Amino acid sequence: MNDVIPAPTIEYGTLAPLLVVFGAACIGVLIEAFAPRYLRKSFHVPLTLLSLAGAFALVLVQTLRGQVSTAPSAMGALAVDGPSLFIWGVILILSFVCVLLINDEGHFVASAASVPGSSDEEEAEAHDNGTGHTEVYPLVLFAVGGMLLFPAAHDLLMMFVALEVMSLPLYLLCGLARRRRLLSQEASMKYFLLGAFSSAFFLYGTAMIYGFAGTVSLPGINRAMAEGNTLDPLLLIGFAMLGVGLLFKIGAAPFQAWKPDVYQGAPTPITALMASGTLVAAFGAVLRVFWVGLGNLDWNWRPVIWGVAALTMIVGSILAITQTEIKRMLAYSSIAHAGFLLVGVLATYGSAEQNAVSLKAILFYLAVYGITTVGAFAVLTLVRDPGGEAGHLSRWAGLGKRAPVLSGVFAFFLLAFAGIPLTSGFFGKYAVFAAALNSGTQPGDSMGGWMAGLVVVGVVASAIAAFFYVRVIVLMFFSEPAADGPAVAAPSMGTVAVIAVSLLVTVGVGLYPESVLGVANDAASSLFIR
Repeated sequence: MNDVIPAPTIEYGTLAPLLVVFGAACIGVLIEAFAPRYLRKSFHVPLTLLSLAGAFALVLVQTLRGQVSTAPSAMGALAVDGPSLFIWGVILILSFVCVLLINDEGHFVASAASVPGSSDEEEAEAHDNGTGHTEVYPLVLFAVGGMLLFPAAHDLLMMFVALEVMSLPLYLLCGLARRRRLLSQEASMKYFLLGAFSSAFFLYGTAMIYGFAGTVSLPGINRAMAEGNTLDPLLLIGFAMLGVGLLFKIGAAPFQAWKPDVYQGAPTPITALMASGTLVAAFGAVLRVFWVGLGNLDWNWRPVIWGVAALTMIVGSILAITQTEIKRMLAYSSIAHAGFLLVGVLATYGSAEQNAVSLKAILFYLAVYGITTVGAFAVLTLVRDPGGEAGHLSRWAGLGKRAPVLSGVFAFFLLAFAGIPLTSGFFGKYAVFAAALNSGTQPGDSMGGWMAGLVVVGVVASAIAAFFYVRVIVLMFFSEPAADGPAVAAPSMGTVAVIAVSLLVTVGVGLYPESVLGVANDAASSLFIR
């Protein structure tokens, strides 16, 4: 008697945003294979932008019509709940504006396979016509698809697949900078090697946890811990290895070493995409694993993450002061912000209401930080020396007198990073710190004093971070410009749109945070826990 294998049930309507992005990426590969080189960019740009806009529209339709799924999708592999839809919307917006930056000429090399400085590279540059590597567009779509899949994964194997789909295109994109080719290739190689190690840790951790629970489903792991021994070595070792893989992706200390080198060497639009979209996706996955999968192990992982959060905030803030390259400084700033977000991850003690408040704060922080980050990196693309972007801080001296509007916009983004009142960054930090303090006052939470101490560490780290942000502002407006100072390139319409949107959101949310907080609150109320 032949057994019939049942066909899987796929909720195509629920997964439509994912399918649109991955479908466009596959079409982009076909364009690279069959379209003439001089026409490829003309096909890629509208395809990429329309697919991202279309996917966002589908997310919006599901949200506005109240069509948020009440059960996991794709045979339990994906959880398209309120937080997933919110994170998808944020990632798609950030990706859309990053593609506008990517579309500008001069960021990507004409021939990545050519040896830097060789005659082959010179010949490729001569025949490039400013298009660079058009493979960038399908690679970006695959990376964005992985970013969407990562925070929605409802089991560890799907999460690992999403991690690789997100990471592999980024390894390639980091090595395609048009200027400083050796630095870009070094960044790509470092990111690949360290990323491969972190993926191996994640996979080994998954195997260990499967050995304990007999399943890779996050709710199944949670149930197995509720019924079994939470001090089982397989579980604890698996948890530790899983944590290494996840903490690497968000750049938390002591796994942050890759960030400064990769941010500095990668093309700036790709740095903007990693600093915003990848961070949002990775924190979505962190929440999914720690809150859904390891909920019954919170007394084991909360002290560990407490130490990681404190170390991350301190390392990011203090080492940023020592930096003389502006992209490296923003990389350490990103590390510090990862620590601030981990404070929100810790703000849980088992109450659904408190978890929703903490989740709302994290979602709000991810949204406002992501858009401010893209705006800041968009400004960096316009300040240029003859050899490329002016990265050294000394080159920014007196820029406020040469380009007062651009410098003022960048100064405002820096103040938002510092958390100055009337900016979106202030309300982001306030939301996560308030959630952490409120968590520590709940009955039965013995970490109350520890949470208050962590908030104190966060406030001190914020004060330290304000120093290096203000230092750049003082350098721009209160120093004399050098005679051979950098030029400010005429921005394209895409770059102007990115900076304008980022500025409006940063100002608007700083004046009226309820506009985003309300959406984040609605999304936070429907996290799948089973």
